[in-house]
Amino acid sequence: MKQTHCRACGAALSRTFVDLGLSPLANSFVPVSRADEPEIFYPLHVFVCESCFLVQLEAQEAPENIFSDEYAYFSSYSSSWLEHADRYTQAMIARFGLGPGSHVAEVASNDGYLLQWFLQRGIPVTGIEPAANCASVAIGKGIETECVFFGATTANDIAQRRGRADLVAANNVLAHVPDLKDFLGGFREILKPQGVATFEFPHLKNLIAFNQFDTIYHEHFSYLALRPLQRVLEEQGLRIFDVEELSTHGGSLRVFVCHQKAGYQQEPSVELVLRGEEAAGLTDFACYDSYAQRVVAVKDALLDFLIAARREGKSVCGYGAPAKGNTLLNYCGVGPEYIPFTVDRNPGKQNTLLPGTRIPVLAVEEIARRKPDYILILPWNLRDEITSQMSFIREWGGRFVTAVPTIEVSP
Repeated sequence: MKQTHCRACGAALSRTFVDLGLSPLANSFVPVSRADEPEIFYPLHVFVCESCFLVQLEAQEAPENIFSDEYAYFSSYSSSWLEHADRYTQAMIARFGLGPGSHVAEVASNDGYLLQWFLQRGIPVTGIEPAANCASVAIGKGIETECVFFGATTANDIAQRRGRADLVAANNVLAHVPDLKDFLGGFREILKPQGVATFEFPHLKNLIAFNQFDTIYHEHFSYLALRPLQRVLEEQGLRIFDVEELSTHGGSLRVFVCHQKAGYQQEPSVELVLRGEEAAGLTDFACYDSYAQRVVAVKDALLDFLIAARREGKSVCGYGAPAKGNTLLNYCGVGPEYIPFTVDRNPGKQNTLLPGTRIPVLAVEEIARRKPDYILILPWNLRDEITSQMSFIREWGGRFVTAVPTIEVSP
């Protein structure tokens, strides 16, 4: 399923953004019973389109093989993300006057982390989630969920059966889509004439500015900025009328989208973000050509820290088993010799091995039992949440570490 042409404009891909070598699928956790079995490693070679500047990974695996019946990511295990979803719900209800007569849908609705807030306020909802295990959890919460991949055909089918939507949310899913045009065309099919879609995604500007290369993995086919997205949306009869800059996931955009003929006026925020991208160099190839060396600097610093800690007899464990952590550890070549274990709140990840590095994933309680000197926080975007939850490590002199954007050790 190799993608040799830009998924936005069709131009041939030849210019490298960054090459992170070979890595397994980031959420393909290994059961301990299969520890001796081989894994498949795929290239993590990212390109930038020389025509439209869309940054993208070649499609090495079909989405059906990534977002399987046993997808490992559940949104509800992050309390800060649940709070973010609740705030979004309140803001959208207030801005667009949503109520019991409205219809709200979410694409990639996961375990119902977002739609539950609308449902609690009496607003009918529809989840759209291809991973059966996540969809099952949402259904258990009373959220009617379509277990399908979203695109123009499935969107039209859902609209015919359940009605078109006043609001459709799509949080952190755009990057996961190999066929952007078909996916975005689905919003044209499912939205009411004055309906609104909101997309949240990590902003490429921040990936570059803050060395967030660990957010590159095979589930993420594209790394998005506003300008290339605007072009594809317009081809599908949609337009952007507002943008909000968010702090989530290391710096994200929330993009508001409607039909071309809908009555929403374009807000000044759209041009402000576009100008900000240009000022950051996102329309200059020099910005992309220099990025790889900054990635190597992160690798050097993390390895220097781990080697020094090992030589000093200090113990280091991980916190979390996110996809970004697997990219970081595989790229840096870090295994159990440096990090004997990591922990995660998700029971589905516990008692497995990280893909590639084969570092054991244990329950969070293991930290209090083993009392490591350092905890390397792999989901650095949740640093504040984790350091608050785990503040007791200071009782034995434990310290927190993050590697991105640069190595940082807490006092």
